[in-house]
Amino acid sequence: MLSLPIAAGFAAAIVSTSFISGIFGMAGGMILLGILLAFMPLASAMVLHGLVQMASSGWRAWQWRAHTDWRIVAHYAAGAAIVTVAISAAAVTASKSVALIIIGLTPFIGLALPPRFAPDLRRRGHDYGCGALCTMLQLLAGVSGPILDVFFVRSQLDRKQQVATKAAVQFLGHFLKVAYFGQLLVGGGERVSPMAVAIAIPLAIAGTQLSRLVLDLISEAQFRTWSRYVIGAVSTIYLIQGVVLL
Repeated sequence: MLSLPIAAGFAAAIVSTSFISGIFGMAGGMILLGILLAFMPLASAMVLHGLVQMASSGWRAWQWRAHTDWRIVAHYAAGAAIVTVAISAAAVTASKSVALIIIGLTPFIGLALPPRFAPDLRRRGHDYGCGALCTMLQLLAGVSGPILDVFFVRSQLDRKQQVATKAAVQFLGHFLKVAYFGQLLVGGGERVSPMAVAIAIPLAIAGTQLSRLVLDLISEAQFRTWSRYVIGAVSTIYLIQGVVLL
């Protein structure tokens, strides 16, 4: 059982990381996952992280539902479904270090590409490819955030469309992750405390609700500039983690 200071630290981490994700649709989940992995076994951390992020993303998607591009969501889901079936059937495993390096490098490549070749969810086929690629990384490495962000940041979606649409596809991604790692959790004899889940979910929703005030205040230019900085910082952390694990 967690001590009171650690439990309070977890609570603060969930609220603050949900707040960050609520503004940019990114970064908060990666920070939270790092904290959970420091105190919990892999499968337990992934399942709890997925449930918290489902609550945060789901609430964010509901908040901004009027701004969601449902065509992108549907095409992303189709790509995700194909990859999920393929990985489940093949029982594929991958080196976490290699996956983290790929996740760290890909956003820099995507941001450096000229507009003609850059990933863009509004281009034909890119939304299917984004769903397939991000889901593959979610199931093999547990993370895919920076690559998902590249597909969004080069699009012409405004800040609210980006946050709303990204929240919808992230909800799906985290659902698939919970299902995938939940099997490993049961098979390995691990468990996640129902009390921890019951407390974490409303905290995630609270942090997400608070973020709406900031997103309403910042401009489109500020959102795009800060998003690029966040992508760069998150990708660098993933890259360093992957190199250290080699």
